[in-house]
Amino acid sequence: MPSTKDFSLVYDALNSAGTFSEGDTLTGKVIFTLGKDTKVKNLFVKVKGDANVRWTEGSGDDQTTYSAHRRYFKLKQYLIQQDTTLPKGVHRFNFRFKIPMSDMPSSFKGIHGKIVYMLEAKLSRSWHMDKTVQTELNFVSRSYPSTGQQMEPQVGSVGKELGLISKGMVQMTATIDRGACFSGETVTVVVKVNNSSSKKVTPKFILNQKVVYYAKGSTNSSKKTVCAMMADAIAPKTEKTLTCPMKIPLNQAQTINNCDILTVNYYLKVYLDISFAFDPEVNFLLVILPPGATVPLQPFGAVGGAVGPNPPGAFGGPSNSDFPPPFVPAVPYPVPPGPGADGYPAAPGPAQPSHMRGGYSNQMPQPASSYGPLAPAVPSQSVHNPFPSAPPVFQQGEAPPSYVSIFPTSNEPHTLSNT
Repeated sequence: MPSTKDFSLVYDALNSAGTFSEGDTLTGKVIFTLGKDTKVKNLFVKVKGDANVRWTEGSGDDQTTYSAHRRYFKLKQYLIQQDTTLPKGVHRFNFRFKIPMSDMPSSFKGIHGKIVYMLEAKLSRSWHMDKTVQTELNFVSRSYPSTGQQMEPQVGSVGKELGLISKGMVQMTATIDRGACFSGETVTVVVKVNNSSSKKVTPKFILNQKVVYYAKGSTNSSKKTVCAMMADAIAPKTEKTLTCPMKIPLNQAQTINNCDILTVNYYLKVYLDISFAFDPEVNFLLVILPPGATVPLQPFGAVGGAVGPNPPGAFGGPSNSDFPPPFVPAVPYPVPPGPGADGYPAAPGPAQPSHMRGGYSNQMPQPASSYGPLAPAVPSQSVHNPFPSAPPVFQQGEAPPSYVSIFPTSNEPHTLSNT
């Protein structure tokens, strides 16, 4: 029978979604059972945030691997720092961390890279394999660009003269009620179509996610469809206006542009499906933010108040943060209106806010405009936070000291066990 069993790590949730953000306090317990009196070399808990990308191009002798890594922070706390004999029985050790108040991206996993925040506990004994248990934290960044102008309607237009098979002109104007929204919300798309041609046309809508990976001066990208819908066909020689709601999936990953090796952007494509012809289209850069984000997400020109499901000051639920909400300056600066190489509106590069005012079609350029900048980045931190050098030995049946609870009693802990 092993002398150490039921080695587990429990952390206290701050909200129903189980998310953490910059400045939050992370608390929990390391729990294990000893089958006999055991000499422990050390016991520690650490929490860290890392971004990694990796992909391979070519084959054989021409194969090249591209990779990059960024560490945002690493905190380590010793619960037992020197050889200590623990008695037989159940042991519980409390830990407590303050997540640094730095500009860090949200958790994300893609094809060629990921952003992961990990909590880990390790128990070491002489002449024994280490006991390790870890679990991922769902980190939601508070660092987001000023979105005042993005809360205004976004408009794009396109026109197309059909060719030999079908005669006539097709014109479309598409409007979305705003260019920034929360996951789980509904974006309203209004399409006005003047079909002067001899063919029917069908309005279609696709929300695409585009992820770009950066390493060693090279880039790789992936694209996937988040959701799609279509409206009724519009007959020839007909003018029609359609209103189509598109619901953003509830737990959709947010826009990420504060990581220099990985960016995540969303594009809402509105187009007319025309058989035997190139489809005219308008693309909007859509900023997706996490539920609970508040100011400065009010409509442009509004004063005070919050936009979104939670009251002012809320962000992903209650937070044990000693820091005020992030300040986002509202000084605008221009954004080029042109499309990227793939035909989508040009998205900002890494560590830049993702905003665009007005849609862009691949046939009719739109005027330039402006948006607010992202708050300046704070350098990432690496902190070593040791426990007192002489940790107490807890006797069987004796309750170890614990931190004062600062969480609602209704919150359930998250547990990951490794026996």
